[in-house]
Amino acid sequence: MTTSNHITREAVYEALSRVEDPEIGKPITELGMVESVTITGADVHVGVYLTIAGCPMRDTIERNTRAVLEELDGVGSVGVTMHTMSDEQRRALSEKLRAEQPSTAIPFADPDTRTRIYAVASGKGGVGKSSMTVNLAVALAEQGLSVGIVDADIYGHSIPGLMGSADKGPTVVDDMIMPPITHGVRHISIGQFVEGNAPVVWRGPMLTRAIQQFLGDVYWGDLDVLFMDLPPGTGDVAITVAQLVPNAELIIVTTPQAAAAEVAERAGTISQQTEQKVAGVIENMSGLMLDDGTVHHIFGQGGGQRVAERLTQLTDSDVALLGSVPLDPKLREHGDDGTPVVISEPDSPAAAEIRRIASTLKVRRDSLAGKSLNPQVK
Repeated sequence: MTTSNHITREAVYEALSRVEDPEIGKPITELGMVESVTITGADVHVGVYLTIAGCPMRDTIERNTRAVLEELDGVGSVGVTMHTMSDEQRRALSEKLRAEQPSTAIPFADPDTRTRIYAVASGKGGVGKSSMTVNLAVALAEQGLSVGIVDADIYGHSIPGLMGSADKGPTVVDDMIMPPITHGVRHISIGQFVEGNAPVVWRGPMLTRAIQQFLGDVYWGDLDVLFMDLPPGTGDVAITVAQLVPNAELIIVTTPQAAAAEVAERAGTISQQTEQKVAGVIENMSGLMLDDGTVHHIFGQGGGQRVAERLTQLTDSDVALLGSVPLDPKLREHGDDGTPVVISEPDSPAAAEIRRIASTLKVRRDSLAGKSLNPQVK
């Protein structure tokens, strides 16, 4: 507690516990980032460690630290000095973070993982697969889940732009990669490692290695849900993901058009060879709502339902049509500016349907760490 005349170290540390490292998502007090606390009467001066020199989050951490200290009752002047961790301190932080993740090279490959993994696939490009991935992830994060995205579409990466983080690169602490956190979602993409809009010209083995690193060398924390945005089709990456994360469930995105549905069916039937579960089908661009309340089906009708029914037959399992997202210009507009429609236009028809779909995919509200999944959760 504080009084008008006395500031205690306990009160200062309690205030600092509300400051999180934006790249790690944990309080600076828990990460050993408080270098010093000096109290002189009512004046408080705090030293804070940054993980690396030139940390892109320096101003944010300093601003947030100053803000919580200035809220202390009776505080006088506030000073904040930024320091840089030594190699030894960074190594200790990396070891601490790694200890929080399972010891396997790819924690999500563990059959007992409590993270629900969804691989979002499509038969062809241009159906809104990445937009669905981003909006579903953000919708689940808004509902209180810890969510991550792996942009596994190495050649056609688009997640940084859709998340509004194209100018944010990951920070490397010792040998661990800290993914950017935007809209409450951790995400990693090859687009964060290439300069500008440079193409990625890699053969299959390099694709596999990149995805292995995204899954195993990135600090994901205690994720409830991980989305993997796959490239269109059934090529190397789809097979690699099935091998690296065999418990990943497929979500197939299609449009109502018959031709698109036929191609999407192929993407779903890969599950027969990889023995993956198909979590369901999402039909995007299902119809344009006009001002008079009528719906104009620009791309036809029923493609999503046909894919779900066909995959049910082929996989001998119940593959549901998770939902039909209407054709909504706002979905495209807010994808372009990096503010997903579920948070920028929450009352729009597309956002409402995506949030409803997200609710069907939701595992549970609180963290799954140390808990058993309810076997009835589908």
